[in-house]
Amino acid sequence: MPRGGRVLELGGGTGILSYLAAQRAAKVWCVERNPELAQAAERFLARNGAGDRVDVICADALDYLPPEPVDLVICEMLHVGLLREKQIEMIASFKERYGARFGALPQFVPEASILAVQPVHYSFNFAGYEAPIPLFFDPLGPQEGVTELGNPLVYAHVQYDRELPQTFDWQGSARIEKAGTLNALRFITKNVLAILLAQRSTIDWHNQYLIVPLPESVQVGSGQEVRLHFSYRAGGSIASLIESIRPDYKGVVTATRGSRLPPAGVRAR
Repeated sequence: MPRGGRVLELGGGTGILSYLAAQRAAKVWCVERNPELAQAAERFLARNGAGDRVDVICADALDYLPPEPVDLVICEMLHVGLLREKQIEMIASFKERYGARFGALPQFVPEASILAVQPVHYSFNFAGYEAPIPLFFDPLGPQEGVTELGNPLVYAHVQYDRELPQTFDWQGSARIEKAGTLNALRFITKNVLAILLAQRSTIDWHNQYLIVPLPESVQVGSGQEVRLHFSYRAGGSIASLIESIRPDYKGVVTATRGSRLPPAGVRAR
């Protein structure tokens, strides 16, 4: 973004990203639907010396357009796998409405998201109590208890200045690189905040890793392949992802069989 430009943030929360944008921008519009958060953002921005450059708008970002064209749009409604949050829905709506009013689209931050899935083993044992449930892990922290059985497989590239997918429907083969017990999948999301052409590099940010249990555990050997299929709506629930996972265990030995696990948030009886 050029110094002195104009920035719109969709879903600004407490305003911290708008504050950072205001360090270069001449004008920032920070849109937040929640009245309490919008009031807090206004106070915090004024306290941090950016109140004169940032207008806090209490409005639904799905409907809002700035009063004039902007150079950059920040939208950080991000969740691993682009689940739960409205990142895709928000930017798709904005692009359609903004293009109809102003024409050429601005730049987006993040510029892209890369989604991947990886076969892993996790014990799901908590002080002797076995409970296969979805779990989150800090991507920069230790992955205690996680054994990687294969490499991550990219199943989607999302570029926010291009046509956006409403669903993710993927099937492919996961090659096993390390023998072990396959009982879970790890979902990885890397967001490309900026592409540095001169340096031929990117500025990246990872969402938390999500590990979801498989309906069965299987013994796998190095060199074997497991077919995977899953399908979910952008912004959908973690439960909808889990319910859609269809592994094909042909060629591998089933270690344990059981009924499909209950969706996230549903108590087993």
